[in-house]
Parts: sequence; structure tokens; C-alpha cells
Amino acid sequence: MVTNVYSQYFRAQATFSGVERRGALVMLISDSEAGMISYKAAVSFFPHRDKEDFAVSYDAYFEKELYNAPGRRSKKREATIMESLRSEINAIASEHDATVDWEHPLNEARMG
Repeated sequence: MVTNVYSQYFRAQATFSGVERRGALVMLISDSEAGMISYKAAVSFFPHRDKEDFAVSYDAYFEKELYNAPGRRSKKREATIMESLRSEINAIASEHDATVDWEHPLNEARMG
């Protein structure tokens, strides 16, 4: 079962496919199946042309697996992973000449 443990929109700066991206959807995703659990950091950069534009485009979607092992979801493990989520997302963004503006969230965080 795939679950968004955390998701939040932020201002961002990037250009993909010739289109300026001014928003980013940041996620921590868990996937549990057949006694295995994995966690991924993910970010999707989107145009965010105005304050109402949250149309996420998936041509600028990137993810990194942070954890994969036998077991199930754990609040303690998720808290530990959340502590490093910003640095993981920053590394992913940096690889693609992009930045996430953590000081300017576009919505409240959603926890699942």
C-alpha cells in the first residue's frame, strides 16, 4: 500500500522542458507490501503561474529511495527520516539545477 506520509507545496526555482517552475510538491512516500517497507523522498516541480495554480506536472518529478527493508511502517522511523528529508530533497534538486524555498510554503503540511 502506497501512502504519502508527508506532502507540502513550496515556492521553488527551476526550468524543465523550457518551462519555468516556481512551485514544488515535496513528499515522503511509504510503500508496504508482502512484509517489506520502503520510503522515498520525492519532489515534483511545477509552473505555479499564479497563487491558484497547483497543476503538478510530472515531467519534472524526481525521487530517491531512503529506506527498504523487511517490516512495516514505524512512527519512530518516519520521524528519523523526516529529520533528513529537507537535505535529501535539496540534494535531488541540486542535481537538476533547482531549488526549493523552504521558507515559503504554499500550503500547510499534510501528514498521512
